[in-house]
Amino acid sequence: MYPVASSVQSMSGIYIPEIWSLNTLVKFYKATVFGAIANTDYEGEIKKFGDIVHIRTVPDITINDYTVGQNLTYERPQGSVVDLLIDKGKYYAMAINMVEMKQADIAYVEKWTDDAGQQMKIKIDADILANVYADVDASNAGAKAGAESESYDMGAAGAPVGLDKTNILDFIVDMGSVLDEANIPEAGRWLVLPPLFTGMIKKSDLKDASMTGDAQSVVRNGRLGIIDRFTLYASNQIATTSDASGHTAYNVIAGVKAAITFASQLTNNETIKNPNDFGDLMRGLQVYGYETIKGDAMVHGYIYKQ
Repeated sequence: MYPVASSVQSMSGIYIPEIWSLNTLVKFYKATVFGAIANTDYEGEIKKFGDIVHIRTVPDITINDYTVGQNLTYERPQGSVVDLLIDKGKYYAMAINMVEMKQADIAYVEKWTDDAGQQMKIKIDADILANVYADVDASNAGAKAGAESESYDMGAAGAPVGLDKTNILDFIVDMGSVLDEANIPEAGRWLVLPPLFTGMIKKSDLKDASMTGDAQSVVRNGRLGIIDRFTLYASNQIATTSDASGHTAYNVIAGVKAAITFASQLTNNETIKNPNDFGDLMRGLQVYGYETIKGDAMVHGYIYKQ
């Protein structure tokens, strides 16, 4: 209320009404990236029934030297199987009172359900980012990453790689080189970083637009776009580790969509009558699963802010 002298009665709440806005405060949500970094190639096979998809892999065929007249050696190729389990689920549930909904001056129930959908995406995204980095092939992680050369330091327990604006571009290039040594295609590569590190990129030499070929620098337009074949995504949900070195280490990942597969088998939203009150019970369920099917198609960086 507007201040009045101590001897004067305020009219606030008597003749001056309190107004409730018909607009709710804008709510901001954490950005999700799983839709951009994971494929859904096997979702159609699990939609109707079943709780597991057996994904067959193509074996590596041995190539031998040949001389005229030699006896050929035959092999029986053995393929392996990767299982995609639909073994995770998340839900929301809330009670809606009929009287309160009738008397309310805004359609708050719609806003609540919209929020539930956003929160569901955020939880699933955090689940994926917290786990898939551990599935990265050993040749694409650690202090001696690189299937051919073992020359790239991606960071290891007790020795995360310290990054700042002077060396973060070099680290991104090294991540690309690790994927190159694993013979991963260049098309469709992605990299997920926390804002702490994407900010370093904007402060790096990339602020000079001439180095990227863009019309504007990343400082001017705020767009990171593609760096060394990686489409960059910023996320606040990257898994962190309290490292023995005393640093908070971030488990950043990069790769291609073929590395991770995601399947949502059931998304159900329903409303039922509340048996104990006048009104409805609203609830939603999402049943899903994900799996790293090509660990060599990702690279794991174990980094901290230097």
